[in-house]
Amino acid sequence: MSGTSRGACAHPHPHPHPHPRTAGAWLGIGFIRLYRLTLSPFLGRQCRYLPTCSHYGEEAIGRFGLWAGGWLTLSRFLRCGPFGASGFDPVPDELPAGGRWYMPWRYGRWTGRHIDPATRLDR
Repeated sequence: MSGTSRGACAHPHPHPHPHPRTAGAWLGIGFIRLYRLTLSPFLGRQCRYLPTCSHYGEEAIGRFGLWAGGWLTLSRFLRCGPFGASGFDPVPDELPAGGRWYMPWRYGRWTGRHIDPATRLDR
């Protein structure tokens, strides 16, 4: 057995879901999976990051809940522009120290400065 619970989707973290999933988290993950089944095949799969944005979102929401994981996912999605970074960008092991529910923008990594340049995929 490969050691992952999701088939070919390897997760670099040994604890993909340290927090129990709430109804909101299940809803968010459900929307991501619906996107993957319906829109993603038509839009093409040309993600600048590894793991892809949808896999990142599913893991972030599953790990940190819909609110914090959703903000992490939004920041990742917005980094995926033509002048954005690329490369290996896994979900962080912990939420940023400055993140609070009432300041959710602090959860996100809004630039690609945290990504190791050696892992860039666009070179």
